[in-house]
Amino acid sequence: MSSGSHEAAIDEIVARCNGDIRGALKALLLVNEQLEAELAELHAAVADGGPAGARRGVLH
Repeated sequence: MSSGSHEAAIDEIVARCNGDIRGALKALLLVNEQLEAELAELHAAVADGGPAGARRGVLH
């Protein structure tokens, strides 16, 4: 992501929170927590052997 697209993304997130910077940060933190939880689930699935035929310990 380029600096310009970062700026645009930040502007959009803040706008969706009606200009509330703290609200935007809270929303981003919540999304990040969800993504971390999903990533932990994926790691656990891979550690348990993952889908049938998947190689152990490989995420992609």
